[in-house]
Amino acid sequence: MKAINFSLPDQNNKIHSFVDYQGKWIVLYFYPKDDTPGCTKEACGFRDAFTIYKEKEIIVLGVSKDSTESHKNFADKYKLNFPLLSDIKGDLIRDYKAQGGFFTKRITYLIDPQGEIVKIYNKVDPLLHAPEILKDIDSLAKT
Repeated sequence: MKAINFSLPDQNNKIHSFVDYQGKWIVLYFYPKDDTPGCTKEACGFRDAFTIYKEKEIIVLGVSKDSTESHKNFADKYKLNFPLLSDIKGDLIRDYKAQGGFFTKRITYLIDPQGEIVKIYNKVDPLLHAPEILKDIDSLAKT
């Protein structure tokens, strides 16, 4: 299944589009709300593994309905080193079937360098998610 294009602002109001990252692995993770316990654990897991992600040229993009200002506060508070995309209208969240009532579902899409969704994580353990994805990419890259 092909990844769906998007164009959304991050915590610094920089616009990110899917086409900006063609040819790279993309971790597109959706989460319910900035600065809540599970979302903080998940984001900090990506932050702590970011050096490895960067070395492997893997792009990490977090997405929620929170505003760019909320994302900025969250990113600054926890020194997050990757983009948090603001999908206030919920279009991308809907496109990726991450809507879950008032809050966004915790779901991640792993997209390969050809733009194909190669894995969907419907059950996410916020503490183990970042290393789990690295392991999966290593496996998939070998095949």
